[in-house]
Amino acid sequence: MKIDSHQHFWVFNEKEYGWMDNTMQSIRINQLPPHLNKELQKIGFDGSIAVQARQSIEETEWLLWLSDQFDYIKGVVGWVDLQSPKVDEQLDKYSKHAKLVGVRHVIHDEPNDDFMLGKNFLNGIRLLEKYKLAYDILIFPKHLPNTLKFVEQFPNQTFILDHIAKPLIKDKIISPWKEDMEQLAKFPNVYCKVSGMVTEANWNEWTKNDFKPYLDVVFDAFGADRVMIGSDWPVCKVAAEYKQVMDIVLEYIQPFSIQDKNKIIGENAIKAYHLKLQK
Repeated sequence: MKIDSHQHFWVFNEKEYGWMDNTMQSIRINQLPPHLNKELQKIGFDGSIAVQARQSIEETEWLLWLSDQFDYIKGVVGWVDLQSPKVDEQLDKYSKHAKLVGVRHVIHDEPNDDFMLGKNFLNGIRLLEKYKLAYDILIFPKHLPNTLKFVEQFPNQTFILDHIAKPLIKDKIISPWKEDMEQLAKFPNVYCKVSGMVTEANWNEWTKNDFKPYLDVVFDAFGADRVMIGSDWPVCKVAAEYKQVMDIVLEYIQPFSIQDKNKIIGENAIKAYHLKLQK
């Protein structure tokens, strides 16, 4: 099964999606499952993982509701308040839904760079293993040293790094991102999504060659067993269409064995997220 491991849905309004400024006019519209399904069909993919775009319980409930309506949504990475004293109750409630497969917090928007090492946040992360939920790590390169300290504390928790940690592709800067990624990959419970790259490049002038040095680092460090393809649709549309984004990775892995290709385009997502797929 071919799975896009990372995409979003929204009914646009400026209040809840304030991060979409005027440079993002192309995505300041409703983006819903039928729109995505057209894109999946164009490249022969079977489904996707819907990831939270708002930090609210309502977002989690809405994504789970959508997943009940559209079977090509194979899993949901939602949001719960990991710092709340009631986080256990929230996790118990939403984990009963078969398609809740993970949670995420937008760490890179927190004003405190040490947010992920805070006591209350760590207490919330500690509960995820109990519910067999993955945690998606959304950070900038500057957060990678803290991410190493963070991941080290949870050897049995599945972590999935979003967007290869958003390296400075536009500026062609590799280090210290490269060295930090190599250290992070030493933790066997960490996966990496090759997603969200076009938005870190020059939106109007990128070429596929811009991404090769970064993809080389990711695949050398994590190997085919812990990398998964993702589109970051519809955010990616500010810089590229869906097929263009997916083709960056699909063409890069063309020389790989069929077994490794299958892992990258689906099997790793199924494994990391414990997807419960209908036969």
